[in-house]
Amino acid sequence: MALIAPPDNSASPFEFRSAELRLVAFAPATLDPVRLEAGLRNKLGGGEHFLTGEQIALDFGSLPETPDAVEVAALAALLRRYSLNLVAARGGNKDQLAAAREAGLIVLSDEGMAPAAPAPQTATTERTPTLIISRPVRTGQQIYARGGDLVVLALVSAGAEVIADGDIHIYAPLRGRALAGARGDTSARIYTTCMEAEIISVGGVYRTLDETLPASLKSKPAQVYLDQERLVIEALSDIN
Repeated sequence: MALIAPPDNSASPFEFRSAELRLVAFAPATLDPVRLEAGLRNKLGGGEHFLTGEQIALDFGSLPETPDAVEVAALAALLRRYSLNLVAARGGNKDQLAAAREAGLIVLSDEGMAPAAPAPQTATTERTPTLIISRPVRTGQQIYARGGDLVVLALVSAGAEVIADGDIHIYAPLRGRALAGARGDTSARIYTTCMEAEIISVGGVYRTLDETLPASLKSKPAQVYLDQERLVIEALSDIN
């Protein structure tokens, strides 16, 4: 008769491990669902976007109101419609955080939002290849270079959107939206040979260009970058 060894009950069924949290903060200035819906639609569009599937922390730092749990839950439902998962809250006063807890959110300290330390750079560090698009980006289309730079060799039409976690280079007219440094890289830049954009963004700082650009920039080669927290649009011919 075969003998069956008894299970080893000495092994622990689980273990605790340190983990770094990296959440995207959502800092509303209002809880008005109409204004929030319009803002989300304007920045993220109606389909897949550069934050699709991200876990979100509600940052009370810019919110003067004190919501109840029902309002926090309604905000979570609105964000889910844009494929954003509200899982935590931070900042604010004790009543705001109490409402977040009642709505089922985790309350974080500021340390919980600290970005992960960058990995040491070595010669073998893997880098996401540049995404190169050689066809026109038509109205309603979105191109996203996740984890790297984006190069577009054709027209970006009005109503189209190009996004990159790194730099964006457009060797043709830019007439739609361009969002560089989509995951917070404030050193990213946008370059185009013909600046006619609707909206530009670097590192999460947006600017609408519905107003008339000066003649030195309109339809001219230009670059966009952040100076502190201010977006700068500069003619490429001005660079020495």
